[in-house]
Amino acid sequence: QVRLVESGGGLVQTGGSLSVSCAFSGQTFSPYSMGWFRQAPGKEREFVAVIPWIGERTYYADSVKGRFTIARDNAKNTVSLQMNSLKPEDTAVYYCAADYKRLTGLSMALNYNYWGRGTQVTVSS
Repeated sequence: QVRLVESGGGLVQTGGSLSVSCAFSGQTFSPYSMGWFRQAPGKEREFVAVIPWIGERTYYADSVKGRFTIARDNAKNTVSLQMNSLKPEDTAVYYCAADYKRLTGLSMALNYNYWGRGTQVTVSS
């Protein structure tokens, strides 16, 4: 069974940077597309970024494009999200998600079978 554990959240000031990481275990990591989603209080879970299991491309929500970078390390079974130029509206619980060999519907939360418990990111104004 796939297990995902996020780490690295915290409190940062507006304009600052933070990196969150997700450790994958339980299956072979490389055939899984890995995504990051976030959920702010009172709002629905929303797509942030995804790195497919194959190919070189990554995909981002318009709200984070140019500020966030997703990366995976298949040797360490981890996926990270580097967040720069953070804004108060980036405040949310950030979730790591995984799905086996998925290449379509990558921005839709309902397409992911495995989820971590999340890590809180708070950006103060």
